Amino acid sequence: MSKKDYYEILGVDRSAAHEEIKKVFKRLAFEYHPDRNPDDKISSEKFTEINEAYQILSDPNKRAQYDSFGHITGEGLFTDMDFGGNFGDLFGNLFEEVFNTGRRDRSNRGRDLKYNLQITFEESIFGAQKDLKIPKRVLCGQCNGSGAQTGGESTCSVCDGHGSVRFAEGFFSVSRTCVQCNGTGRFITNPCEQCRGSGVIQQEKNVNINIPPGINDGSRLKIRGEGEPGLYGGQNGDLYIETIVKEHPLYKREGDNLYYELPIDFILATLGGNIEVQTIYGKEQLKIPSSTQSGQTFKLKGKGVSSLDGKYLGDMYIKVFVEIPTDLNSRQKKLLKDLANDLMGKNYPINRKFSENIKNLP
Repeated sequence: MSKKDYYEILGVDRSAAHEEIKKVFKRLAFEYHPDRNPDDKISSEKFTEINEAYQILSDPNKRAQYDSFGHITGEGLFTDMDFGGNFGDLFGNLFEEVFNTGRRDRSNRGRDLKYNLQITFEESIFGAQKDLKIPKRVLCGQCNGSGAQTGGESTCSVCDGHGSVRFAEGFFSVSRTCVQCNGTGRFITNPCEQCRGSGVIQQEKNVNINIPPGINDGSRLKIRGEGEPGLYGGQNGDLYIETIVKEHPLYKREGDNLYYELPIDFILATLGGNIEVQTIYGKEQLKIPSSTQSGQTFKLKGKGVSSLDGKYLGDMYIKVFVEIPTDLNSRQKKLLKDLANDLMGKNYPINRKFSENIKNLP
């Protein structure tokens, strides 16, 4: 029997609570377990010490006696320790939890699916309903997902249907997943002809998708349970819809705001006036003040995109640029020349300021 202090072996204080001792033991047992350290004599000895210490400190009566009298050898106080079958019973459930070596649940969650959905710019703004055909695996209707014909499966002969095999290794027992049935506890003797034993078949399924107003390019929608089916009662996977929004010839979107550029003639830019502009909600009147410069931006409040929660409306920003007339006839050219001769420097404040800055350069 080990002569080391049991508290020292586990690395806990003498006042440590039972839950702390159990937590430390699980961590150390996982670290030094023979399955993780094959042919490592030092780890094996350490594992034995850890188990010995835990058996004493986890039992309130034995811990009290140990705290009072310490180690006793021969026919002494701790001769009732049983490192045979009782050891396996004591640690069996714990090792199954730590090493996941107990019987595996047959159920398997279905795989998640991803689908790229292209929508128009207007659909992203106002929302839409889409009926999609999703190619996916579904449970086989002939065998109801079992993978076997009626009466075509039997209990695994290796694990006797438990899904795991328990065997002795030294002075303790370990449970491992059955390699014959992969932990399911069953064995297909006569596979289903339709799914060939897989339990699933390939099919297209109609799925109705609600595209919420305000959704953006690259957004992802999650449709619960519309992924591939779970097997043996397992939960279905989910379907993820990723939106791809087509570009619009006029509008650009940034967050919940919309932007677009509007050409105006130089007469309107000079004299000012009202102009009709197109928004996603219809036509609006925009006032252009006199002496508007190319690149100036105007805001139409509330004419942007609705936020996904519907509590906020973005704005529309219209950037104007002055279009220079082309293909002028001789009369038009003469009028412009007369106008140019009549205009003075004060009529071009930006140009005048620029010229002054040029003159002031060293």
